[in-house]
Amino acid sequence: MSRIGQKPIAVPAGVKIQIHDRAVDVQGPKGKMSVPMPRGIKFQTKDGILTALRDSEEHRALHGLARALVANAVHGVTEGFKKDLDIVGVGYRAEVKGKNLVIALGFSHPVEFPIPEGIQISVEKQTHMVVSGADKGQVGQVAANLRRLRPPDPYKQKGIRITGERLKKKAGKAGAAKTAG
Repeated sequence: MSRIGQKPIAVPAGVKIQIHDRAVDVQGPKGKMSVPMPRGIKFQTKDGILTALRDSEEHRALHGLARALVANAVHGVTEGFKKDLDIVGVGYRAEVKGKNLVIALGFSHPVEFPIPEGIQISVEKQTHMVVSGADKGQVGQVAANLRRLRPPDPYKQKGIRITGERLKKKAGKAGAAKTAG
């Protein structure tokens, strides 16, 4: 039996859940999400607790996945998810202008990043960004797309990184300290 698939999901007050044949709709104070369900997995609600059930042993591989997706949707519409990003480098900074994030990353032009629907990006101190939203996958994908604009350099450590990310710093050329003869 799937250990994760068997865990019940507590549904907080203010969250509405509608169970359909192929999807589970979750609505809460931070938004509304629809989670598609794989074949053979069903959900049942009873006394404010949501449980995932599977038809047969054939569907055990998707049992935990389906439960985790719905649990993330419930958490997302109540509390939301967020990722913190840091911008490191001289002259590197970001600001929000309308529905775009404008970032100076040392290129000849500022980079304009359109903010997707359902995602909020706030900039603190010009070098710290917070990506937040109800969908965990979308928040992570937007943070990865922002990081990809200027990944951290292994030599100087400049670029966009996720807060708390550990980087390996490489040593520069060993011959640079020697003088020509």
